[in-house]
Amino acid sequence: MNIRTDILLRVYISFGLIVLLAVAVLAKLFVVQFVDGDKWRAMADSLSTKFVNVEAARGNIYSVDGSLLATSVPEYELRMDMLAGGIQEDEIFYQKVDSLAQKLSMFFGDRSTSQYSRFLRNARADSARYVLIKRDVSYQDLKEIRKFPVFNMGRFRGGLIAVQQNKRILPFKTLAARTIGYKNENVQPVGLEGAYGDYIDGESGKRLMQRIAGGTWMPVNRDIEIAPRDGSDIISTIDINMQDVAQRALEKQLIKSNADHGTVILMEVSTGEVRAIANFTKISEGVYREQFNYAIAQSAEPGSTFKLASYMVGLEDGKFDLNDLVDTEGGKYKIYRHTIRDSHEGGYGVITMKRAFEVSSNVAVVKKIYNAYKDSPSDFTDRLRDLHLGERVGLQIPGEGKPLIKTPESKTWSGLTLPQMAYGYELKMTPLQMLTFYNAVANNGRMIAPLFVREIRKFGNTVETFEAREINSRICSPETLAKLHEMLEGVVNEKGGTGEKLKNPLYKIAGKTGTAQVAQGKEGYRLKREYQASFCGYFPAEKPKYSMIVVVHNPDRSKGSYYAADVAGPVFKEIADKVYARDSKLVNRGKVQYVGNTRLPEVKAGNRKSAQRVYKAFGIKPLYASAGAHSVDTNNGVPYQEIAYTEGFVPDVIGMGLKDALYIMGNAGLRPLVKGSGKVVRQSASPGTRIVKGTKVIIELQ
Repeated sequence: MNIRTDILLRVYISFGLIVLLAVAVLAKLFVVQFVDGDKWRAMADSLSTKFVNVEAARGNIYSVDGSLLATSVPEYELRMDMLAGGIQEDEIFYQKVDSLAQKLSMFFGDRSTSQYSRFLRNARADSARYVLIKRDVSYQDLKEIRKFPVFNMGRFRGGLIAVQQNKRILPFKTLAARTIGYKNENVQPVGLEGAYGDYIDGESGKRLMQRIAGGTWMPVNRDIEIAPRDGSDIISTIDINMQDVAQRALEKQLIKSNADHGTVILMEVSTGEVRAIANFTKISEGVYREQFNYAIAQSAEPGSTFKLASYMVGLEDGKFDLNDLVDTEGGKYKIYRHTIRDSHEGGYGVITMKRAFEVSSNVAVVKKIYNAYKDSPSDFTDRLRDLHLGERVGLQIPGEGKPLIKTPESKTWSGLTLPQMAYGYELKMTPLQMLTFYNAVANNGRMIAPLFVREIRKFGNTVETFEAREINSRICSPETLAKLHEMLEGVVNEKGGTGEKLKNPLYKIAGKTGTAQVAQGKEGYRLKREYQASFCGYFPAEKPKYSMIVVVHNPDRSKGSYYAADVAGPVFKEIADKVYARDSKLVNRGKVQYVGNTRLPEVKAGNRKSAQRVYKAFGIKPLYASAGAHSVDTNNGVPYQEIAYTEGFVPDVIGMGLKDALYIMGNAGLRPLVKGSGKVVRQSASPGTRIVKGTKVIIELQ
């Protein structure tokens, strides 16, 4: 063999070895990828871990009276580890799996027993470590599920994994829902939830997760490595009872008038705290929902409610007085080629400026304001701006609309702007901005920003408190203020005033009606005729405690009147009457006179402190030492007897109202069934007998 042949042979051998090696490598890759692929992928997955955020429980939102407006409740995602320590042996698992399937089927009702059994057996065959059983399970349900076969073997041995998630709920459903608001990712924050998210959210925790076969992540440990810290609580200014009254009254009127939408705001005069705020939008015929916060966000021409500001400026500048006479000229007044009209056909003749305000004469206020300021309109607009009417008031929640008070320098200023502004056109304000101005008149001239949040608490301790922010310490002189009060009271209490229908013999309401035609964008008022009816005022007029505005947009004229007195007025009156009636400090009942030992009006048994608080509010002296229940002693006062029950025995709820009876029975572990209404007169289980938890007890009320 020559040298050349030897070299070729070596080359061929080397090449063959390379080919064989390549084939071997490909074969091994095939085995790794397709034969042992699951094994190696599972191993790779098992080595992948990461920390994920664990959401903290958001803080609660309370009403000013302590009612819970929004809270986070735990919900659980139930999963199961099919290879948990207690069921690693097939014999144990298959001995109990059918019993577990039966329990799950009976409890959830979403699958049959055989379907659950097949599902669990298949998961076992796949050696699933984190199989989903059920989502959105409550804590009460979880406690029952932990008693099921297999799951009752213990925290780690039975394989049950409960992953907690927090669900936000509103216990009062739609009451103040828009004001409470929400906070979601990638969505503009709304209401208190959004504005105070930094306080409510709390601090997220950390949990170590491991990726298992199939790309599923499961907790490495049952316990969270870094526990989340719950958020702070918000104490709002909303009174849930007043909120309920406001929403019912507004919704009823919107349905009656078939309006497009409406809003109402009730505010406490001295503090600026908003007690109720409701907004409804028509969804379909007779159906209204809260979809948009018109109260704080919708800037619109207010119409005649703005006349109060025009009068204030004119009176303060000495341009006219309330006793000055003005000729309403048959209800028509022409400026350039535009005619300003009164709603009353033929006008009101020659009347005082006070009477002009009471009957809401457009002609009167336009003549006085236009003639007084036409040579220097900036004097009028500067006065309005000094009142801060052209500025946002600065709210605690987002979304406040921008007001518009034009000046002679404005691009859209014309010869008609000044007279139009005099009676509430060519300017814009939100309902809450208008109410803030009226509230200042009621508050002895002090203008304050509305409040929605009173304080922030953490673990029951106050972290931060909020008080009214002063916008203007004095909007006008005391002399002008007294005249404004007189005018506003006259609207309701003088015969023929536009608010006469709101008159109540028990207390005085002061306020102003407003019926404004709504412009349709660039088309102005020519496209179609839509109106906005409003009433803004305060009560009781002699010592104002509450201010309120009602706005109803585009009431259906075919359903009746579209004027404010007939559309917004009834809402204002209904709310004011009910708020006045339930506020014991406003109702001047006087002390009740008794002769000898007479009987009080019947009182339900229940919480002693609550009863004492009611009696105190009405000036009835309490007597704590007496053992009687309902007698009255004119010398010693009213006696009380504390209600008590012994744990483990049926309580006595005879004489209680339904709320107290349900509370007592429920805490005792009984299931009350209710018949009738009034106070409890009979109960099926005798007081003092031993309790069997969960027993049904019939309570009859009359």
